[in-house]
Order: sequence, then C-alpha cells, then structure tokens
Amino acid sequence: MIRVLVLALALAADATAVAAGMGAAGRGASHVLQAAVLFGVFQGGMAGLGAGGGTALVAWIGAFDHWIAFLLLLGIGGRTAWKAWQGEDEEDEQAEGWMGLLLLAVATSIDALAAGITLPAMAFPVVPAAGVIGVVTFVTSALGGAAGRRLGETFGRNVQILGGLTLCAIGVHTLVDHLTHGT
Repeated sequence: MIRVLVLALALAADATAVAAGMGAAGRGASHVLQAAVLFGVFQGGMAGLGAGGGTALVAWIGAFDHWIAFLLLLGIGGRTAWKAWQGEDEEDEQAEGWMGLLLLAVATSIDALAAGITLPAMAFPVVPAAGVIGVVTFVTSALGGAAGRRLGETFGRNVQILGGLTLCAIGVHTLVDHLTHGT
C-alpha cells in the first residue's frame, strides 16, 4: 500500500502544480474543484488503462505523449500569463473552461498511463490502486488550487503570471525530460 501511495503522490505532482497555477491565475473555487475532479478521474483512469492495456498501448502513445503535454501546457500556460500581463480577467467561459480542463487533464495524466504498467507488479489489486491514485490526485490538486488562489489573492497579477509560466515550465520540462532521458 505504501508503494501505491508513493506512486500516487509522484503522479499527482504535475496535476497539483497545474491546479495551483489555476488558483493563482484567479480561477474560481468551483473551477479549481472541477479541475481537481477531472485530474483525479483521468489520473486514476489512465493508470488503470495502463495496467490493462499493457506495453503495446504505452509504446504507441509514448511516441508522442510528451509533445501533447508540451503543447497543451505551453499553450494554456502562455495564454494565462499573457492575459494576466495584459490585465485581463481570467473569467470562465463555459466552452473554453471545460475544453481547457479536459486538455489539462489529458496533459497531466499521460504519465499515469505508463506508470499503470507497474501496478500489477505491486501485489496490490489494480482497481483499488487506480482509485488511490485518483483520490490522491484529487485531494492534492484541490489543496494546490486553494493554496494557489490564496497566493493569487495576496500577491495579485505577479502570481498569476508566475502560475501561467509554471504551466509552461512543466510543459518544457516534460518535453526535455522525455527527449533526453526517454521517460
């Protein structure tokens, strides 16, 4: 069980950072909570899919997953930072909000697909393990979003810009890490 919790915390790191960036960018509590739910569902679901789909699925997606994460995080983070720099409000637009959340959920959960292959080797049932990964991601993302929002309220536009740039940095790190280490 400890190994599953450690894996869950490691997989949740990107989603938590993204949620913190969203909170810092001034997104409302309901938007951040929706993101946390989606992040948890996608993280747990992708881990379960990886456990069930095996190496062929992961190898196929692994050829381009880093590019997807990079482009999505760079685009959303860059837009967030730009809007904060220009002084524009990051008010939720329903279609854009849900589409953005889905794209972020995919971008932050791709690594869980690959990690899911290891779940059967952990001598812990796959479905509960995927559930633990999803719940841990939800909780850490909700807490990260709340902390980011508090920082955004305290420090204003500068933290919003930093939140957007953090999303960009996570995307760049994902790409560079994959291209240099193949992970």
